[in-house]
Amino acid sequence: MPSWRALIDLVRAPAALSVPGDVVAGAAAGGALRPRTAGLAAGGGCPYWAGMAANDWADRELDAVERPERPIPSGRVKPGQAVGVAAALTVAGVGLAALAGGRRSLAVALPLAGTVWAYDLVAKNTPAGPALMAACRGLDVLLGATPGRLRRAVPAALTVAAHTYTVTVLSRREVSGADRALPAATLAGTAAVAIAAAAPRALAHRSRAAAAVPAALSAWYVARYGAAQARVAAEPSAARVRAAVGAGLTGLPPVQGALTAAGGAPAAGLAVAAVAPLARHLARKVSPT
Repeated sequence: MPSWRALIDLVRAPAALSVPGDVVAGAAAGGALRPRTAGLAAGGGCPYWAGMAANDWADRELDAVERPERPIPSGRVKPGQAVGVAAALTVAGVGLAALAGGRRSLAVALPLAGTVWAYDLVAKNTPAGPALMAACRGLDVLLGATPGRLRRAVPAALTVAAHTYTVTVLSRREVSGADRALPAATLAGTAAVAIAAAAPRALAHRSRAAAAVPAALSAWYVARYGAAQARVAAEPSAARVRAAVGAGLTGLPPVQGALTAAGGAPAAGLAVAAVAPLARHLARKVSPT
């Protein structure tokens, strides 16, 4: 059996810290922020880890050349073991979602699992890849809203999906580097995401202090992820692209927190955003990309 360290590397475990925030944001937007949200968050996190394991299996030959230290090419995890881990996590995620949210949650969890596998096995290296990855994160948000009003969570889902699209597009240039037009375009997308996340929804009749939370968290997001993209625009090297991708992955909690606060739960939004420093710390130990 692979060691725990090898499995942690395989699924890039710390990267899944961003998944509960998707579900919480969706729950807040849909008026469904309840104890069962924790179960739905677990149901969303397992497919995320499954996708990471399936991704390494699909990329095992490329990684042997570009990233020989990854678990499969280094021999720490066998290809068949990676597939088994991915399958087990997929089943666990769908099951947890069904237990926590019933049929409505299952109706979102199944397409989520299917989209994860479709991205890794079919679409990742095609023009449709970034859109499919964005759909995965958008479905995570909708999963959180399934016990409530699903349609009300659609704007939050689209906001998270848009952020994910920018990160995925950048990630395709982690090895080769980028031209200056790409980070300029993703930076414009980041600005749009920040504006959308800061827009008040359920906070319309609350205090000014509570209404300021989404704006403050969105500004934090831009300061971290936006600054990293600006550095890529100044010098579009592979190293700076990888740094920007890492900033995008670990910088998602402020967006989720802003959406949660805008959905009427400012305290929960601050708690979600507080995950960001922990994610950055763990990213130094286990690469999220």
